[in-house]
Amino acid sequence: MGPSGNLGRVEPTSLDHVALWVADRDRIADFATAHLGMHVIERTDRFTLVGSDARRGKLTLFAEDGPRERGALAHVALRVSDLEAARAALPPGTPEVFDVGDGLHLTLIEGETEVEYDLDHVALLSPDPEAAARGWLRYGFTPAGRTRVGVGGAFLELHEGDPSDSGHPLLNHLGVLVDQAAPAQELGVEVADVVDAPNTFAVFVWGPDRVKLEYVEHKASFSLR
Repeated sequence: MGPSGNLGRVEPTSLDHVALWVADRDRIADFATAHLGMHVIERTDRFTLVGSDARRGKLTLFAEDGPRERGALAHVALRVSDLEAARAALPPGTPEVFDVGDGLHLTLIEGETEVEYDLDHVALLSPDPEAAARGWLRYGFTPAGRTRVGVGGAFLELHEGDPSDSGHPLLNHLGVLVDQAAPAQELGVEVADVVDAPNTFAVFVWGPDRVKLEYVEHKASFSLR
């Protein structure tokens, strides 16, 4: 075991993206570009990638039939340096936690950040948050409290709740950036998939409460902005 409780083979450097199945990706992308300082980084027939910086925290919106169910995902928090200014860019009357479509709930958190609207944390539901937090340690996350784990300055927060769904979850997977993804196949956990794409190499594994985690490695050809 490594110092964070994992098997010592992978060390995520950042929370790279949150991937979602959504029925109306254009609606969400339009909100993100109009009110959240993001831009469309890439759009294909299958997905739309939005973020303020292609090398920081992003949202990947996979096109899928609706309606979608919350499942394990409670909300996603974006970090800004000036919360008052960021709130002023939202539509009037927007609540603290707001739905941008298909049940995707976002919130804004003020803090020091190199990039505005970077990922601050992802809140996940678990029947046993403390056990889930301990479980995430073997995947390369670091302790940050009884029900919180860290990765590159961002966090997973575990909230008590039912993460189950009937087959139409909103959350597709979480993605963490690593220098080398291949060693994730030797973690001793269930591997869901391995994808060798033009710009990235990725290993997908099943995490606590059947949340899928992607270890993604940027190839030298990675040039998205």
